[in-house]
Amino acid sequence: MNFDTAFDRLMGHEGGYSNNPADPGGETMWGVTKRVAAANGFTGSMKDLPRDFAKSVYRRQYWDAVKADQLPEFITFDVFDAAVNSGVSQSIKWLQRAVGANPDGVLGPATIAAASTAGPTAAARFNGWRLSDMTDMGGWPTFNKGWARRIASNLKAL
Repeated sequence: MNFDTAFDRLMGHEGGYSNNPADPGGETMWGVTKRVAAANGFTGSMKDLPRDFAKSVYRRQYWDAVKADQLPEFITFDVFDAAVNSGVSQSIKWLQRAVGANPDGVLGPATIAAASTAGPTAAARFNGWRLSDMTDMGGWPTFNKGWARRIASNLKAL
């Protein structure tokens, strides 16, 4: 899966404007928080954040950060989606657990090699680790249905 395809699929999870008071991310557009948008030079209203601006943020801060172009096709989107939803380091730890690598949150050659030889069932293990850990997160009581549906959608696409 290439970045453009992954981004379009991600918008099915992240697209649109949101300002849920229960969300610690606060105001978002296309899933990009106001804090992240500002850190990347955006100064306008979040409702006006261009989709292409969001796309460039996702490419740099998430896709490239998890070295998605180096991961096997069967797990690329899951790792990218989890990085967006739960952070890059956490997503890498789930990947490492799923492929039997040291879960240190650093995506290096050993993790990439382990992922490359793990086989497609690693994506199911990845999502199992992700769902299990998310049930312990503080936002679970509020966002559980959305998070569970997001992971279920990823599993259905395997």
